[in-house]
Amino acid sequence: MSDIVIAPQHRELSRLIERYSQRDRSCETDIPSLFFYQHSSVSEPVYRVYKPSLCLIVQGTKQMLLAHERFEYGPANYMVASMNLPVIGQIIKAAPDAPYMSLKIEFTHSDILDVLKATELTLPQKDNTRRALFVGQLETSLRDAVLRLARLLDTPDEIPFLAPLYKKEILFRLLQGPYGPALGQIALEGSSSSRIKDTIDRLIREWNKPFRVEELAEEANMSLSAFHRNFKEVTAMSPLQFQKQLRLQEARRILLSEAADAADVAFRTGYESASQFSREYARMFGAPPRTDINRLKEKYELKAE
Repeated sequence: MSDIVIAPQHRELSRLIERYSQRDRSCETDIPSLFFYQHSSVSEPVYRVYKPSLCLIVQGTKQMLLAHERFEYGPANYMVASMNLPVIGQIIKAAPDAPYMSLKIEFTHSDILDVLKATELTLPQKDNTRRALFVGQLETSLRDAVLRLARLLDTPDEIPFLAPLYKKEILFRLLQGPYGPALGQIALEGSSSSRIKDTIDRLIREWNKPFRVEELAEEANMSLSAFHRNFKEVTAMSPLQFQKQLRLQEARRILLSEAADAADVAFRTGYESASQFSREYARMFGAPPRTDINRLKEKYELKAE
């Protein structure tokens, strides 16, 4: 076990997570944008769009898949998603007597810009796009800043005043770190990262609408080749692959929550061909729609019992 796992600050974070959350569910705390998680077993892969956020694991291990890239992290690391990204997350180390424990702090690009404006932090002049998901080595200064924020749950009257200050400190520590330039560039209007962020926001907003890549490139004020290169550098996928993941995630959500026919869901999520939808669904989730949904529902029913 690494030193960071047994550090007093780490043990205190685990006690706070245990006190202010419940097993096997996501818990929004009284501190805006701070979420706690506890899980007593390894999980199925979870498909979702990750918002810009910082994630710390106190106990256990998790892996994230972005397209075909795999990121594994545990208590010695932190993970940052700097833009909205469709990812696959899976808890790969957890047990009833040593549950997976983690926390997430969501932030906006305006939050980053506020910190940059209020400090003397400078970014490299070279405008390079970088991957919007990264795992770094957790430093003591960042961990302590996160702990100060979490401790406010014990003094709720102090949350309105101190929570915004501690959140700014956390972002300041991230911007000081090795991935600071990548994080800072997305907040600077006109940078390549910021323009790709705007494209991503449009694709998420209009996930079920067709688009022309040439139009996206024009909106981003990039040549077609530069747009393709920058988009893939940030997301590890093409715009079409990005939209496909959004559509299939939404299709699975609809099939789980409604008594809907797969062909109907295919058209609702922007597919013109039900057979193409079924093929791409099976490729992403490992089984055709009906088989996948029946398996998930059976699993949830057994878990509820």
